Amino acid sequence: MNRLGDATSPYLLQHADNPVDWWPWGPEAFGEARRRGVPVLLSVGYSACHWCHVMAHESFEDEATAAYLNEHFVSVKVDREERPDVDAVYMEAVQAATGQGGWPMTVFLTAEGEPFYFGTYFPPKPRQGMPAFMEVLRGVVAAWRDRREEVADVAGRIVRDLADRGPVYDAHGLPGEAEMGAALLGLTREYDARRGGFGGAPKFPPSMALEFLLRHHARTGAEGALQMARDTCEAMARGGIYDQLGGGFARYSVDREWVVPHFEKMLYDNALLARVYAHLWRATGSDLARRIALETADFIVGELATDEGGFASALDADSDDGSGRHAEGAYYVWTPEQLAAELGEADGKFAADYFGVTDEGTFEEGASVLQLPQGGGVVDAARVASVRERLLGARARRARPGRDDKVVAAWNGLAIAALAETGAYFDRTDLVQAAVDAADLLVRVHMDGRGRLTRTSRDGVAGANDGVLEDYADVAEGFLALSSVTGEGVWLDFAGLLLDSVLHHFTGDDGTLYDTADDAETLIRRPQDPTDNATPSGWTAAAGALLSYAAHTGAEPHRSAAERALGVVGALAGRAPRFIGWGLAVAEAALDGPREVAVVGGTGDPLTADRIGLVAGLLGRCGNAARCRAGRRKPVNPPGHSTSTSAAGAAEAGAGRCHCRTPPCGGTGVRGERGRVGRQLSRGPQVQAVPQHRQGAVEEQDEVLVAVVLQPVHRRLVQRREDGRREDPDLQIVRPPAGALGDDAAEQPAGRGHALVRAGADRGDVPDEFLAPDQLLAAVRIPHRPAEDGVHDVPHGREGTLVERAGAQDLRHLGVVVVRQDDVLLGGEVPEDRAR
Repeated sequence: MNRLGDATSPYLLQHADNPVDWWPWGPEAFGEARRRGVPVLLSVGYSACHWCHVMAHESFEDEATAAYLNEHFVSVKVDREERPDVDAVYMEAVQAATGQGGWPMTVFLTAEGEPFYFGTYFPPKPRQGMPAFMEVLRGVVAAWRDRREEVADVAGRIVRDLADRGPVYDAHGLPGEAEMGAALLGLTREYDARRGGFGGAPKFPPSMALEFLLRHHARTGAEGALQMARDTCEAMARGGIYDQLGGGFARYSVDREWVVPHFEKMLYDNALLARVYAHLWRATGSDLARRIALETADFIVGELATDEGGFASALDADSDDGSGRHAEGAYYVWTPEQLAAELGEADGKFAADYFGVTDEGTFEEGASVLQLPQGGGVVDAARVASVRERLLGARARRARPGRDDKVVAAWNGLAIAALAETGAYFDRTDLVQAAVDAADLLVRVHMDGRGRLTRTSRDGVAGANDGVLEDYADVAEGFLALSSVTGEGVWLDFAGLLLDSVLHHFTGDDGTLYDTADDAETLIRRPQDPTDNATPSGWTAAAGALLSYAAHTGAEPHRSAAERALGVVGALAGRAPRFIGWGLAVAEAALDGPREVAVVGGTGDPLTADRIGLVAGLLGRCGNAARCRAGRRKPVNPPGHSTSTSAAGAAEAGAGRCHCRTPPCGGTGVRGERGRVGRQLSRGPQVQAVPQHRQGAVEEQDEVLVAVVLQPVHRRLVQRREDGRREDPDLQIVRPPAGALGDDAAEQPAGRGHALVRAGADRGDVPDEFLAPDQLLAAVRIPHRPAEDGVHDVPHGREGTLVERAGAQDLRHLGVVVVRQDDVLLGGEVPEDRAR
């Protein structure tokens, strides 16, 4: 009796009608194997896996093969996306025994769950050195029957070997400049300078390594790092791995040139890559990066959104090719004849030339994958847009690939972060709202009141499997990004709950992190892996979320835990940088931050109050109730959860003056004694206003305010004015002497000074010591104006973007990267969480 009919996993449901008597993973299956005295066949795959479908059709739908399996085995089917812990433990055994791994994964186990024979895909007949599946089954049965003791001995040795395997862990703390340099050198050696990316075929999008390269460039200015990231992103965007009609990336390219993809589209790939391209745009202003970031975000929302507000896991690689045959890539590929039939001869020829469709084909059976092979020249943009629109319409009439519509917590966390940031960068409120909707679903369906997560849901119903470390880490990452973009501190609170669970249930005594909780199901070993796979490792993703949370809140236990966890990065940075990319990116953030921003001005100056309000509002708190009218910002309260506000905030909100979560926190709020405005806020972006006389201000100015933002800048601190006006175009950013801000503003870690943003060309409102030549780092001006004493204009990038002081520590270290001519400058932006 096949027992998969009640499963929530689309992958398991695909096998519910097999003649194989499948069992889901659980103690009942192993109890049955023990009762019958037979081995267990463990088959692990996922819904969008092409070769999983192939093996299912060839073997698991075959009556004779199924009959043999039912007689001699207890067969267990696992969706690796629902049980990544099971997948990780046995994949480690497969890779150790065979030197390779993949899906479908086929493992033979004892009734105690101990593996003794391994493989991946097995064909129905011998092929290219692979034995036929029935040959393997008969061999395993013979060994089980005739050499049981030998089988048990092998299984025991494998389990002991796995137990002895552990990550190389350097408990000495954060990696430093030497490790970052070694990682960059290692990536440079593996870099494919002609085609972009790293290594040979198959070639996977190196999302995590690209994040490291972009952050490293942001911190150090290393042009080689930026060049590798930029060229790889352009090669992928122009290749067949990117859907040139509908947007979004396929899982990987089977060739080195990014031409022919493995056509399945995964949520996690597209979430990671949308963020990479958005950050590349932030670093370079590239129109291509902007287009790909937005098209990928639109693909996520348009193709993967579920009715409940979350995002489905994947689209299949296969679909009906129009003749009743299920074929890989059938939805995406074209022949010249098909183009001409849809577009006419002239536009068909134009499209074939533009998208690289040839008579010979670049894929199978004369079909081609659309790409952008041309290197330049003038392109008729209107004609391209028309062709794309008509081809999209024609493709929509084809049979669509299947969709795995289960919601995976971790991958939705990655999508939330990507959509929130992309929406903020490009003024796309619909993308931010999509991120809010997904976050709301995770809180309502996946998260309990103790801060514990369920791994998956489907149709709004939670699955049966507990969340693993990557779920907690990636969902926290998404919530933190959403908090920064929306200004709603409730998401910060939820992130804190999740990260408290990480500290209590996933962290070992030595600071190492485990992939499963301390109260999770016991497997043959507790999985623990700091290296990236298709997604960031749970270990380093947790380190990143802990670090970011600590920057938001000043929570020392979280920062200490993040720094301990990052010890492993130093050990792997030089040896395997491609597989520790996310850890390297987090280490870059730790080396560079957090950064703090302050606005200096007089209490009676409306411009100062406006500046404080804008900075505070953009960082997540409203500093000016007049700028925050009802409906402008509203609290996000997932059902069953309430937002807390300060007493001052409650009073303001009650008076109808402001609808932010914790208003006001800057120049127009409730005044405390000695001129203090606002309070240090609990669990949120912390904005304080302190009297200037605590900083040695000139005597005649007793209440000049300094709003100290104890918060990294996660988004651009620029405001496009609706009326097109620019106010106070000359801002100066200076670093004060140590201790100059006084005790009240302190909480200032050693070596992490404040950055002051001074409004106005007049120096009269700023103490002289703040403007000493050795402290003045840079000036940013819109438009360019003659430099004042001690400041030298050094153009960086295109005109109107950045002016640095020559020979000094440059402004990138303060997080100012992009300023546009039509924006009013408030401070700057920080490349992807690098100032956490």
